[in-house]
Amino acid sequence: MAVDAFNIVMGPATLYFGAFGATEPADSAVASPPSGAVWTDFGGTADGTDIGLEVDLTYTDLMVDQLIDSVGARLTKRLLQVSATLEEATMQNMLAAQNQLGTIGSGSGFATFDPITAQSSTQPTYTSLIIDGWAPTLNTGAAARRRIIVRKCLSATKLAMSFEKAKPSLFTTVWTGYYVSSTVTPYHVVDQTS
Repeated sequence: MAVDAFNIVMGPATLYFGAFGATEPADSAVASPPSGAVWTDFGGTADGTDIGLEVDLTYTDLMVDQLIDSVGARLTKRLLQVSATLEEATMQNMLAAQNQLGTIGSGSGFATFDPITAQSSTQPTYTSLIIDGWAPTLNTGAAARRRIIVRKCLSATKLAMSFEKAKPSLFTTVWTGYYVSSTVTPYHVVDQTS
């Protein structure tokens, strides 16, 4: 098999968040940013870090007592995670990274953030994420876009705000994706083809 350089993908992505169940952009709009009325851009991410999607599949071996070899396997678990290091340390990003467990207020010349104190058994506020990145180059040589929509997720972020002369404040986020329904997949990938 010959190497096709057009299939090599490299470059940054843009990460958006919206409410769980938010109207998704049409597949045909893969080359355009999602609606700003529904989806919010997290902004810049830390230089030298990625916005990553990881799908970890666990297969459990099927064994019988009569054989030393496994006779097959069955898929028993799928773990879906999105990670990003947010460099824009806004209160809106802080709120999103904490699954909306807070309130943002404002007054004349100031804004406030206060965490919500809730019972641990309350239903969390799920989020949807969109990763807009690059797809393999088109046969024409033109750049192409790839969109990944993670439909239901929660952030398991350990929020740490640090202030240092030579380093920016960062929010390191890890989002876990969850089952949606028997007819709606947990994630959806769209590549631009023309």
